Amino acid sequence: MSVRDFLSKRYTAALSAILRFKRQHKMTLLKILHHPDPRLRTKATPVETFDSGLTAFAQNMLETMYAAPGIGLAATQVNVHKRIIVVDVSEANDQPHTLINPVLETHGKKIKSEEGCLSVPEIYESVERFEYVNVTAQGVDGRPIEFTADGMLSICIQHECDHLEGKLFVDYLSSLKRGRISKKLRERVR
Repeated sequence: MSVRDFLSKRYTAALSAILRFKRQHKMTLLKILHHPDPRLRTKATPVETFDSGLTAFAQNMLETMYAAPGIGLAATQVNVHKRIIVVDVSEANDQPHTLINPVLETHGKKIKSEEGCLSVPEIYESVERFEYVNVTAQGVDGRPIEFTADGMLSICIQHECDHLEGKLFVDYLSSLKRGRISKKLRERVR
């Protein structure tokens, strides 16, 4: 299933999850930066303070991701250059992962899949990623998290961690395709 198909199926579920979540918590939608904004190229620094501010920010990231709708969001995309990502590839938006200071160990074969990005709206292209990824990170409480991801979760985590390094999925494309995408996005802004 492509990211585009997956996202269209998730749209209704996302709206209901947002409404449910908003009733339970006071949340803020964050502004997502769009390519070619140079701030997307900033390398994120590690999170050192684990407090209620971090928890609230992570919740706001989740709400922003669900509202977009998307399946992943990196702090860099909302102009906070800390090593924080949120992902939820479940169709019901009920399996969120908040990863602080993630470190990845990729393995397996490379697989091609169609990717999109909230910072590169309405653009979908085929990108190669590793099939599996071992994830070592921290939760919002600072406790260690370790797991192995595959499939869409593996792809999404690799994509979001690229943002923490100042890299976008379009960087994996040919310079010709990148140029066309940049031109298209600049024209939309006008």
